Amino acid sequence: MEKTIVDFVKVLRTAEVKVSPAETLDVMAGIEFVGYEDRALFKNTLSMLLAKNPEEKETFETCFEKFFTFDDVMQAPGSGGNPDDTQDSDAFEDENSGNNPQGQPGGKGSGQGSGNASEAADEAHDDEETPQPTSALGQLLLQGSRSDLMVAMAEAGRAVEVNQIVVFTQKGLYTRKIMDQMGLKGLQEEITERQEAGDRGQQRLAGKLKRARDQLRDQVRDYVEKQFFLHADEHGKQLREELLKKVKLSNLEKRNHKDVQEIVFKMAKKLVSIHSKRRKTHKRGQLDIRKTLRHNMQYDGVFFDLKWKSIKVDRPKVMCICDVSGSVSNYSRFLLMFLYSLAEIIPKVRSFAFSSDLGEVTRLFQNSNLEDAMAKTMRDYGNGSTDYGQMLEDFKRNCMDDVDNKTTIIILGDARNNHGDPKAEILREMYEKSKRVIWLNPEPRSNWLVGDAEMKKYGPNCHQTEVCNSLTHLERVVSNLLKYAA
Repeated sequence: MEKTIVDFVKVLRTAEVKVSPAETLDVMAGIEFVGYEDRALFKNTLSMLLAKNPEEKETFETCFEKFFTFDDVMQAPGSGGNPDDTQDSDAFEDENSGNNPQGQPGGKGSGQGSGNASEAADEAHDDEETPQPTSALGQLLLQGSRSDLMVAMAEAGRAVEVNQIVVFTQKGLYTRKIMDQMGLKGLQEEITERQEAGDRGQQRLAGKLKRARDQLRDQVRDYVEKQFFLHADEHGKQLREELLKKVKLSNLEKRNHKDVQEIVFKMAKKLVSIHSKRRKTHKRGQLDIRKTLRHNMQYDGVFFDLKWKSIKVDRPKVMCICDVSGSVSNYSRFLLMFLYSLAEIIPKVRSFAFSSDLGEVTRLFQNSNLEDAMAKTMRDYGNGSTDYGQMLEDFKRNCMDDVDNKTTIIILGDARNNHGDPKAEILREMYEKSKRVIWLNPEPRSNWLVGDAEMKKYGPNCHQTEVCNSLTHLERVVSNLLKYAA
C-alpha cells in the first residue's frame, strides 16, 4: 500500500503539485488511521494532506480519478469503482463457466455453437471432467478472485515500470511486458500441452485458458492505456518543454508560441525565486569582526553588540535594445517577455525596438498584452532596412544621458548592417559609461564575420558577447545578469 501512495505522490509531483517528503509521511500516517475501504474518506484524506490551494485541488482531483479508476488493491471485489471493469470481470466468469459456447474455439468436442439443450447438458457434464489449471497465471485467471487479478496486474505494472511510458506506440510493448511478468510463458506452455493431449477435458481447459488469456490481454491493454494518459501526458509535456527550450526560436511555428510563453513564465518564476531574496543584515550569517570590535570598544571589549556581514544587492537597471527585423523578431519577442516577467526583481527595464530608427516601447509592453504589443512594435519599427548605425545615433541622441555606471545595456541582433556605417564609436561610448554592455547574437559565431555582419567591430566594445537563439540561452543570460547585479 505504501508503494501505491508513493507512486501517486510521484504523479502529483509530475503534475506540478509540490509534495514534500514530510507530507508523504503524513499521508502514510493518515491512511493507517482512516484505512482505505471507504473510497470517499480515503480521497478526502489525501486531498487535505497533499493539495494546499484551489489550483492544486483541481489538479489533485484529475490525478486521483486517473490513478484510481482502475479497481486496484484498494477495493474489494464488487465494492464500487468503474462499472466497465465490473462488466469485464463478469465476462470472465460467464465464459469460464461454459455459458458462452459461441465464443469457444473449434476442436474436438468443442461444439458447433447451436446452443441446443443437449449440447448444454454435454457441456455441463464436460465441466465436471475438466481438470484444474496448473500454471500460476492459469489458476489466477480461472480460480482467483477479481481483486487478486487486479493486484497481480498492478504489481506487474510496477515491476516493468509502466509509469515510464512516454509515447503511445509503447502501449503494445508494455502490454507484453506486463503479461510476461504475470506468467504468460507458463500459461502458454500449459495451453500447448493441454491442446496436444487427446483427452476432451484437457482440450476444454485449453480453450478456457485461451479465452481467459485473450480477455486478460484486453484488460492489460486498457490498464496500460490508462497509465499512458496518467503519466505520458506529463512526461510528454516535459519532453515538449525540453525540446522547445533547445529549438531555435526562429524555427518556432505560431502554434508553439503559447507553449513557449508558458515555459518563459516558468523560467522567470524560477529565476525570481532564486534571485528575489536581497541580502540584508540579520543576526545570522558570518560575523563581521572589525565592526564588532569597533562598536564594542565602549564596553571595554565585552561583546554586547554583534555585527554581521551583509552584502548589498542592487537591482539591475536594464536597457534592452532589440532588432525586430525579419527573422530576429522572434528572439526579441521572447527576450522582452523574459524581462517583463521579471518585473519583481528587474523593475527598471526600458525597452527599445528598431530596424533602422530606434523607438522606445517600454510603456507599450507595460500597458498591452504581449501579442498586441508585439504586433504594434512590428508594425511601427519592423519594416525598415536594418541600420545599426542609425540605431546607435538615435540612442546617443535620446538616451545616452540616462546611462550611468549602474546601467546594463542588452542588445539583441545579428549585427548585419547592409554594409552601412556601423558607428562603432558610439557603442564604445556606451561601453565606457555603463556597467555592462551585453550583445546577444542569434547567429552561430562562425557567421559573425561573414557578409555584412559587423560583430568584428562591435564585439571589442562589449563586455560580453553571446550566441543566443533558444530559451535555454536566454535563461542563462538573464540568470547571469541577475547573479552579477551586485
